[in-house]
Amino acid sequence: MSQVKQKDTVKVHYTGKLENGQIFDSSIEREPLEFTLGKGQLIPGFENGVLNMKVNEKKTIKIPQAEAYGEVKKELFHEVEKDKLPEDLKLEIGMALVSKAPDGSERQLIVSEIKDKTIVVNANHPLAGKDLIFELEVLDIQTI
Repeated sequence: MSQVKQKDTVKVHYTGKLENGQIFDSSIEREPLEFTLGKGQLIPGFENGVLNMKVNEKKTIKIPQAEAYGEVKKELFHEVEKDKLPEDLKLEIGMALVSKAPDGSERQLIVSEIKDKTIVVNANHPLAGKDLIFELEVLDIQTI
């Protein structure tokens, strides 16, 4: 029976959890995740965790933050004047905002602090700074 190796395209069901057991994403109720190893489509720890698995094999892997979304970077916190935001916006800590760049790209920001005239937004990935746990099941391997 073949094992997953670099450049294979695989279909995987997964459930991603934080260390406290909170589920942040899962493919169980939808189509499995399909990707090609070595193309950098996923975080390194996920790809490494799937390597050498066989069809129908299940396992649980722990991915340290360095192989996931990295550490929280202080330089990705920015202070924004409240008068640059829509007037009717009801701000809350943890609220998601979207910022549009001049080139049309969008970036998700999280409100991390609310001050009198400004807010502090966090542009880090929501899972930055966290170790992740994934329950994996390989459903299909397509070898080149």
